[in-house]
Amino acid sequence: MSAAPGTRIRARGPPRSCWARRWPRPLRDRRRPTPQRGMTARVALVLVSHSAELARGTAELAEQMAPDVLIRGVGGGPGGGLGTSLDAVQKALGDVLTTLADSAARDDIGTGGGPDGGGVVVLGDLGSSVLTVEAALELDESLTEHVVLARAPFVEGAVAAAVTAHGGADLATVLESANASVRMFAAVEAARSPEAGGPRSEGESDGGAGGETESSRTVTVRNPLGLHARPAALVSRKVAELGATVTIDGVDASSVLQLMALGATQGRELRVEATGERAAEAVATVVEMIHAGFGEV
Repeated sequence: MSAAPGTRIRARGPPRSCWARRWPRPLRDRRRPTPQRGMTARVALVLVSHSAELARGTAELAEQMAPDVLIRGVGGGPGGGLGTSLDAVQKALGDVLTTLADSAARDDIGTGGGPDGGGVVVLGDLGSSVLTVEAALELDESLTEHVVLARAPFVEGAVAAAVTAHGGADLATVLESANASVRMFAAVEAARSPEAGGPRSEGESDGGAGGETESSRTVTVRNPLGLHARPAALVSRKVAELGATVTIDGVDASSVLQLMALGATQGRELRVEATGERAAEAVATVVEMIHAGFGEV
């Protein structure tokens, strides 16, 4: 049917499916956000994988746990398939170092000064990705002042390093956190072994080594999903600020990986223990976080 003369007709595109309305664009179509002003982390991460999807996915996971850390995923060969690209790795390292330098100049954060300052921790997923990173460092020796290569599991190391960097740690500390992730399961198994000892009574005492104050309490997990990734990251970041050594069911509460490996689900009773001058405050803080349910109850 023809429209009357002078009538404006709006062009209509093809109908959108219910899936198009309901779901956001795929991860691969999203642009990575530009680091925000006031970024506190002085150490960034570059994750090099044979798969572009794996690199992006691991970066997104780590970003969820450490939003103040600059994390760049680099994956795939020059032709877009599986593999690694020296050019892509070199470009990523240059871009990240430039961003860190700009952020430091703007916000007065130290990001230079060798291995004890800031810089970039790089993780590779398999042997040839590690070789690609090593080649990039050999071709530009100036990078070695600010870039270090971790020898760690790809996903676990990235998460551990990101959470540590989020707390403002220096390059050497973030590197050690990534490398230590390989020992995560051994630490959890050791805490569960009979030789670890049974629970001590609740309360405070001054009988710790060197006269340190000790404190302990129990708390029941209330949120349905328990200590999954986000709550574990919140607890580990808070513990890093508390000035005390804290354990939860015998594992290091400053380690997001060890907390997740506990598999603590709703209804499980956890024992929180701490030593140090602020032991009682640390225990009370962690117990309150767990009891509150991390905003999920």
